[in-house]
Amino acid sequence: MCPQDWIRFGCSCYYVSTVNKTWAASRQDCLDRGADLVIINSREEQAFLRSINCRAWIGMTDSDVKFTWRWVDGTLLTTSYWRNVEPNNQGGSEDCVEIWPYLSDPLLGWNDQPCDYQQSSICERPII
Repeated sequence: MCPQDWIRFGCSCYYVSTVNKTWAASRQDCLDRGADLVIINSREEQAFLRSINCRAWIGMTDSDVKFTWRWVDGTLLTTSYWRNVEPNNQGGSEDCVEIWPYLSDPLLGWNDQPCDYQQSSICERPII
């Protein structure tokens, strides 16, 4: 079962925050809920998350090594769903990733952003 106010998809529960926070504060909020920022493992999961239709942090960053994108569990990015021209590191400080819901193709939806930008986030935890 998933906790109240969480959404079930596949073998995971997802929580979409209602309070805008930085990437780090969003991650801490997820950890406090017994979860972590979402790790996207499939086309189906990407399409599902895009269907939520909100701009939100996901669990990927290159803050440790520039241009080496890692998920919050430490795994390297292998399959991506970047918007066209992304990641572009605009201004030299876009080290965190958001899901961006404004394109018609659900498989083109990631955007790199400065980590101190405040917005919603999506937490993920296994079904218990």
